[in-house]
Order: sequence, then C-alpha cells, then structure tokens
Amino acid sequence: MKQIEVVAAVIRKGDKLFATQRGYGEWKDWWEFPGGKMEPGETPEEALVREIREELSAEISVDKYICTVEYDYPKFHLTMHCYWCSLKDEAMHLNEHEAARWLRQGELDSVKWLPADVMVIEAMCSVD
Repeated sequence: MKQIEVVAAVIRKGDKLFATQRGYGEWKDWWEFPGGKMEPGETPEEALVREIREELSAEISVDKYICTVEYDYPKFHLTMHCYWCSLKDEAMHLNEHEAARWLRQGELDSVKWLPADVMVIEAMCSVD
C-alpha cells in the first residue's frame, strides 16, 4: 500500500480552531486541518510553515506537538504529524480550499471531517 507522510496545523485563535474544506479530489467537500506533504529533508515544523504559507498565504508559529495519526485510507496509508499552531498575523487567503471556518469545540461536529482528522480531534482532548 502507498505510504503518505503529511503534517497538519491545528490553528487556534482564542477558543476557536481553523478548519478547511477540500475543494478537489476523492475527498472533495470533506473538512480537515490545513497542512500537506512533507518534502525530503524537512522537519515536520518546517513543512507546516511552508504548507500553510502555500495554502493560506499565512505565517504561523508551530507551538506544540499534539499527536501522530496512522490511518489506512482505501488507496494509501497516511502518517499525519499534528501540531497546535497560531497565526503570526490575521492575513489569510484560501489558495487551495473551497471554504474555511473558525469552529468552537462544541461546533466541531457541525462539519464532515476526514477520518484521520477525527482521530486528531479525539487526541486534542487529551493533549490540550
């Protein structure tokens, strides 16, 4: 099975978390924490800063490790390293995603999360 290693940024602002909706591919319209594939030689933190810059035209600080999720999707195995992050400024632009929302903890179940991201939400409760 194909192996994919990615990073995800759980961006916090006050009591809200930033969620993005995929605008392409097999999982179009599902929600996720922003991030993407690591490039050879990158640390997870370096990959996160680069990916968020590419996807959202935003600058973040990578604050704290949350967890690494291992999940078998039908066509690949995903390893996803997840971190609490914060914005360095308020400027953001959706370059790849269809939509985005700031969600409070009690609103997280109001969107259809990708399966691996559901595991991140479960892990956040024990690490926060």
